[in-house]
Amino acid sequence: MKARHKRFGLIAVGLILLVIATVLITKSFKSNLVFFFTPTQVEKGEAPKSGSFRIGGLVENGSLKRLPDGLHVQFKVTDTAKTMLVEYKGILPDLFKEGKGVVAEGKLNAIGVFEADQVLAKHDENYMPPEAAAALKAAKDAKAKEDTK
Repeated sequence: MKARHKRFGLIAVGLILLVIATVLITKSFKSNLVFFFTPTQVEKGEAPKSGSFRIGGLVENGSLKRLPDGLHVQFKVTDTAKTMLVEYKGILPDLFKEGKGVVAEGKLNAIGVFEADQVLAKHDENYMPPEAAAALKAAKDAKAKEDTK
């Protein structure tokens, strides 16, 4: 084989390896992506029917219910326009409170209740995830438009 053919072969093998690495990295990212939705978006059907995603908003006042076993809790998350029931088995974060911001990660069950695997609460008085703050503002604006009609 000539040197020219060897170089061409090495370049071809390098490009094939690069394509394989790119495909593997892309698949890895897709399997680890978790998207954020509000209760309004979930009700509109924008959230995946199967698979994990995050739901965020405010914990509705008076909605927190602790079941007798001590680990199961139910609460409602609202974006001020729509509300969604969330069930969680585990210990809630110390900063979890009614009327405060929350993001829960999990999936919808067959009857439309969000079953959370993880619950995240805000870390100080002024913090709210940017996605949740934007979603709450958009929901308030949409509700205000509906009320004026």
